[in-house]
Amino acid sequence: MANRADTKTRILDAAEKLFAERGFSETSLRLITSKAEVNLASVNYHFGSKKELIRAVLARYLDVFMPMAADAIVSIRGQNKDASLDDIFSTLVTPLLELNSLRTEGTTTFLQLLGRGYIESQGHLRWFITTHYGEYLRLFVKAVSDSAPHIPAAEMFWRLHFTLGTVVFTMASSDALTEIAEADFGEHYDIEAVIRKVIPYLSAGVAVPVTT
Repeated sequence: MANRADTKTRILDAAEKLFAERGFSETSLRLITSKAEVNLASVNYHFGSKKELIRAVLARYLDVFMPMAADAIVSIRGQNKDASLDDIFSTLVTPLLELNSLRTEGTTTFLQLLGRGYIESQGHLRWFITTHYGEYLRLFVKAVSDSAPHIPAAEMFWRLHFTLGTVVFTMASSDALTEIAEADFGEHYDIEAVIRKVIPYLSAGVAVPVTT
């Protein structure tokens, strides 16, 4: 049993790294098995398919992040029923940073993986996330909507889509951005500082009144 668990973990670790670096489409099962030093039969035994492996890689993060984020949102709204968008978005910072305790650079890796799914139009991932974590997503969308009641639901759909795109782009290029900030402006940012820096921008974009 210990051997099986170790093999499964090696496959997940190898797949996670390759998916984040190369993307889902460009990473073959053969490449994953080579990096994990296992055979293809092991992947089929533990996961059944590449799609299931992709979902398992994301689930390691989502199983930690989603409940923590939901608890944080419920807590802030319990303390202040008129919580601002800044308050709502800020509740996600600690759950995101907690992913670093799962593995080195977990926060960045998780957001890179989300970005890969977002950019590569992995429809099965959207189904997986909405099916398995829909309760948490609905709680987040309601909290954001309640904090910006002047934004119609259809418009909020687009704004949250743009929000995700902004976060994905920022995190995917965070290394380059922090290097530029340090070289050109003498400013040093760690991952938490980058996340907190983007929050006011997101809040302003989501809340700006609809023009007709």
